[in-house]
Order: sequence, then C-alpha cells, then structure tokens
Amino acid sequence: MNFIRKIVTQSSKGDDEVFYNAMRNLLEFTPKKIIYYQKAFTHRSLKKVNDKGEPFNYERLEFLGDAMLGSVIASYLYKKVPGESEGYLTQMRSKIVSREHLNELGKDLNLISFVKSNIAEDNIGDNIHGNIFEALIGAIYLDKGYNYCNKFIYDKVIIPYVDIPKLEGKITSYKGLIIEWCQKQKKKYYIETYEDTGNEAIKHFSVKISIDGVQIAKGRATSKKKAEEQASKRVYYSFQDQIENT
Repeated sequence: MNFIRKIVTQSSKGDDEVFYNAMRNLLEFTPKKIIYYQKAFTHRSLKKVNDKGEPFNYERLEFLGDAMLGSVIASYLYKKVPGESEGYLTQMRSKIVSREHLNELGKDLNLISFVKSNIAEDNIGDNIHGNIFEALIGAIYLDKGYNYCNKFIYDKVIIPYVDIPKLEGKITSYKGLIIEWCQKQKKKYYIETYEDTGNEAIKHFSVKISIDGVQIAKGRATSKKKAEEQASKRVYYSFQDQIENT
C-alpha cells in the first residue's frame, strides 16, 4: 500500500534537520519554531497529542490560515479594483480562495510530500492539498507574524496566479450557474443523487440532472458535491451557447 509517509513514534535528529532545511527552501526564509510546521503537516489519523494532551494536527492551523489568506486577498482586491462593488470583491475573493484553486496551489508546491499520515494517499482525498496549504499559512503567521504571512501569499498566490480579467470569466460553481439560468428561463430543474458504490471500497455517489423532464447529464464521484458539479458541468456544455447568450 502506498503510504504518504511511514510513521515513527519519534523523529530522529537527522529527520528533523532534513525537514527544517526543506521548510527553509520552501518558505524562502528561516523558520524560528519548526514545531508549527511539523504540526501543519501532521494528519489527524495519527491521533497525535502535545504535552498538554491537545490534538497535534493541522486542522486548527488550517482554520487560522484560511482566515489569514482571506484577509490578505481581500486587502489586495480592495486596493487593486477600487471602483468595484462589495459583491464583485466577494465573488473575486471566492474564486481565488476556492477549494479547487487551493488544491492546485498545494499540488504545485508538492506539499503532500511532507505530510505524515496513517492513511494511504489514494484514500486521503484531493482536498488534503488545499488544507495543508492553508495550515502552512497558519504556521507562518504564528511563527513569523503578519508581514511574512502577507509576503508568502503574495509570492505564492497573488503574483503567479491572480489575473483579474481571467478570474472574472472563471466559473466557480456549475451547479449554481445552471440553477440560476433555469430560474431565469423558467425551466424545471431536477437533480437526483444516490449512492453508487458498487464493488468499490470507497463510497461513490451518482447524479442525474434533468431539465424540463428530459435527462441531460450524469455524474459520478466520491462525494455528492463533486458528482453534482461534474454533472452540472456537462449540462453547461450542452447548453453553453444558450447560457452565454442569455
């Protein structure tokens, strides 16, 4: 079985040094408290705790990193597009910090290579990439403060990835777009979701989408949301010309 990293009860000094050097190369600055970064890459499946008996995993850091990322992006957009409305700014921020985009960022940085987990990589889920990216931002904030956190987000997110004109045309939810279009066109939209695991060990869900009583598309994935988005995307391409010309 392909494990992300084999777990040991206590890291050797050599392992700690390798991890420290890897973090310094990734972050492009020298960490002060490496324990924050070790926590950022520890999965809950280890059931690890600190000396106070508190959970030692990335989940709380992910919460903090999500807030820091959102605030930095909000500040950037506020200054970058001064004439736009609150609704526009909110929509653009959502596109930049979407789960899909954060997963791409995590993959580009190969953060999964640092994760310690008891779960096989194939079973851990795609969102691990974005979750770890947010946890890393949280670790940076605790270790070095806001300015370092701000610079990291600019260097790793804003400068290489944020293109306002492209983001304006990016679709973040095909399901939401299709529902909105059907409502405007007074079309009847019906979505059927059901478990469809079959002989597979991992649970799957299937989705059927009908418009005006006619089945248009199907989708199948390991979560309801993914299956619905997959099917909705297919509906979008079936009606793309009509939707874009509405």
